[in-house]
Amino acid sequence: MILAPKAWLPLLLACSACATAGSLEVVAATPEGKPIEDFAVVLEAAAPSPTKKTKSAIIQRDREFNPYLTIIQTGTAIEFPNRDPFKHHVYSFSQPKMFEIKLYAGKPAKPVVFDKPGVVALGCNIHDWMEAYVLVVDTPYFGKTGQDGRAHLDNIPEGVYRLRYWHPRLMDELPTRELRMGNENVRLTLKATVPPRPAHNKPPLEGSGY
Repeated sequence: MILAPKAWLPLLLACSACATAGSLEVVAATPEGKPIEDFAVVLEAAAPSPTKKTKSAIIQRDREFNPYLTIIQTGTAIEFPNRDPFKHHVYSFSQPKMFEIKLYAGKPAKPVVFDKPGVVALGCNIHDWMEAYVLVVDTPYFGKTGQDGRAHLDNIPEGVYRLRYWHPRLMDELPTRELRMGNENVRLTLKATVPPRPAHNKPPLEGSGY
């Protein structure tokens, strides 16, 4: 198929954008070499970043929040579906977003909009071991490490960024650094002290049903 000259322009613009976009891979591990999961990697540009107000979800299943860490851009709405056969009571006392979803089953009628940047810690009034975190950022360029300790950020426009890290159990103070991105693939390694997540001794479901 031969494209008409006018049809070439969108393709040329798309290729031009790809040519000036790069990617970042961060590998996070403890000083002993153990991969660190749920390590947040955030790139902040000097100029205002495009806004992508999307929806996200934090599921309650087996009396746990899933995922443990959620990273979103400011203005994103998060739903809290309850997939357990009993009720939960979700809340946060964190200053960026204080809210409460009282005892409920299924999915709340309205999602929670996180309209200020910062760290929001989540809990459940019924199950005090349940915890999760929402990191709200003013940039669309972010990611988090998986079980292998690797995070990938793709399609990053060319420019100078401020790179910062965060983890709920981080013991070190990691300074931000300047990172210049072009059309190449950048790979960084990170060593940090992050203790393992404490094991939860959940009571049996028999009796109260909770």
